[in-house]
Amino acid sequence: MSTTLAKIAEIEAEMARTQKNKATAHHLGLLKARLAKLRRELITPKGGGGGGPGEGFDVAKTGDARIGFVGFPSVGKSTLLSNLAGVYSEVAAYEFTTLTTVPGVIRYKGAKIQLLDLPGIIEGAKDGKGRGRQVIAVARTCNLILIVLDVLKPLGHKKIIENELEGFGIRLNSQPPNIGFKKKDKGGINLTATCPQSELDTETVKSILAEYKIHNADVTLRSDVTADDLIDVVEGNRVYIPCIYVLNKIDQISIEELDIIYKVPHCVPISAHHRWNFDDLLEKIWDYLKLVRIYTKPKGQLPDYSSPVVLPYSRTTVEDFCMKIHKNLIKEFKYALVWGSSVKHNPQKVGKDHTMEDEDVIQIVKK
Repeated sequence: MSTTLAKIAEIEAEMARTQKNKATAHHLGLLKARLAKLRRELITPKGGGGGGPGEGFDVAKTGDARIGFVGFPSVGKSTLLSNLAGVYSEVAAYEFTTLTTVPGVIRYKGAKIQLLDLPGIIEGAKDGKGRGRQVIAVARTCNLILIVLDVLKPLGHKKIIENELEGFGIRLNSQPPNIGFKKKDKGGINLTATCPQSELDTETVKSILAEYKIHNADVTLRSDVTADDLIDVVEGNRVYIPCIYVLNKIDQISIEELDIIYKVPHCVPISAHHRWNFDDLLEKIWDYLKLVRIYTKPKGQLPDYSSPVVLPYSRTTVEDFCMKIHKNLIKEFKYALVWGSSVKHNPQKVGKDHTMEDEDVIQIVKK
């Protein structure tokens, strides 16, 4: 392990002392690719029969969305968690057996949202130290990450945490790069760019791919992308997760400073201890989760508004709705009646491919 770490440190040092200009872009691209490969080795070590049983860190996925809390010790993570979960949660005596992190489930706007404290993700987890690796695996399954920062010393912490998460292939608040990438058996590297590129040229692309032993591929660059973007696409194991920075302890700063913080994107100032501004935080969480609530309506009865079926915004067809309830439902499915903003008439008869929107009401008609 230490050899890999040493190699990483070596490359990082070389990147730091290399000037950035057109002449060195090629070289830097190569170094970045090498770095990405080494990092991946750390996250998923080669060989070895896997770790034996022991430190379990698997969290049962409950609820409709899962939020991970990341932050340095003593920024008020636990206070925030217990206060959020305390104010809004269903009280349940969980059996804390292997679930080393289920602090709570909150119900918000009818959706069950699981809040996870991700301990020890900081100090060098991406270098394979400590429990870091299992924590990362859980972090990658979150629908949203909240980075809890101390308002008095936010920026240093923010950079460290972002670097750690980037190091495990988690990309915060960004979209997958618009790059088409297809391996082939022959024909060399075929590069097409639909717009001018400031960083990548054929040379650099070839050398980055050569680092991955790829010599035949079609690469289409559909926006002005960087070497890092290309590496992300080739690695293919990146997850793109929205993220909110929670600035805690605002009871210790002045109103003027607070006004400045409010203008920072993706930021919510709160005080976990005094429970200030929690509603703002929850509202923002809801925005970022982009959940879609579907209400069910049994035949001849009023819709049940108390317990919606909650779907992620990427999968909101009637078929997804049926699968969420029970996988046999789709076999008996004849058509559905939908009321709401996704249809022109109320109700409207739709098939299983119809895409629903937030707060639609649905009634399934079986064969």
